[in-house]
Amino acid sequence: MKSFIGTGVALITPFKEDLSVDVQALENLVENQIANGVDYLVVLGTTAESASLDKEEKQLVIDTVVKQNNKRLPLVLGLGGNNTRVVCDELESGDFSGFEAILSVSPFYNKPTQEGIYQHFKAVAAASPLPLILYNVPGRTASNMLPETINRIARDFDNIIGVKEAAGDMVQAMKLISLVPKDFLVFSGDDMLTLPMILAGGKGVISVIAQGLPAEFSKMVSLGLEGKPAEAYELHYKMQRSIDLIFAEGNPAGIKALLAQKGSIKNHLRLPLVKATLGLQQQIEDFLKNFK
Repeated sequence: MKSFIGTGVALITPFKEDLSVDVQALENLVENQIANGVDYLVVLGTTAESASLDKEEKQLVIDTVVKQNNKRLPLVLGLGGNNTRVVCDELESGDFSGFEAILSVSPFYNKPTQEGIYQHFKAVAAASPLPLILYNVPGRTASNMLPETINRIARDFDNIIGVKEAAGDMVQAMKLISLVPKDFLVFSGDDMLTLPMILAGGKGVISVIAQGLPAEFSKMVSLGLEGKPAEAYELHYKMQRSIDLIFAEGNPAGIKALLAQKGSIKNHLRLPLVKATLGLQQQIEDFLKNFK
């Protein structure tokens, strides 16, 4: 699946002041990502505040992105959960026109064993009409999908093609890359670890900061994949402060603050999330003023 090697961007959902979906801002975001060289877009991931969107709003986001993208970039749809039966039902009944893959998070809150995680994805793989990318994010799910489990899944189910690895553990990431089949795609789910993971054998990233700095972050990823670490790290260190800032008070509060500073969106989030504090907004503004 060469479509997904490189920089994927986890799109936010921009809101108007009344907290309805800002369709125009979303269209502009999609256009900006395409214009600045990202490789694919991820729709309705965690960064999209998908947990706070109802069914009709999710469909509005999907329709808006698919139409604006107009088949120019590959699209990945976030669809996962902690009720295996519901996830499978959604996969079996959904219309995934315009999408090339599904990003499915490891079950959260239930805290399944490694065998439970395996059995969950066995069922999901059987139900999915599209290739699947696993998503391991222990900080949100409260369970860690271990490299051995991911390797087992990778070897047993042909339509599971990769994993977004966001444990924040470089040692675990290297073990994962060393275990899985060579054609299984390992993506960074941590912006700060993107370059070292690529240089260790990863195939790219599903990124948050790339939405705010798409040209620069995509260039860094490309240089890493080309085996040019010195040039890639020059860009990494240039952007490093912004990565710390956008996650300082949680995602997507930070990236929404940055995009609002750039004039791309209005800075609104839905409860229980709140916008970044004024102090953090000022730090982000200062970073952008000095970023060249």
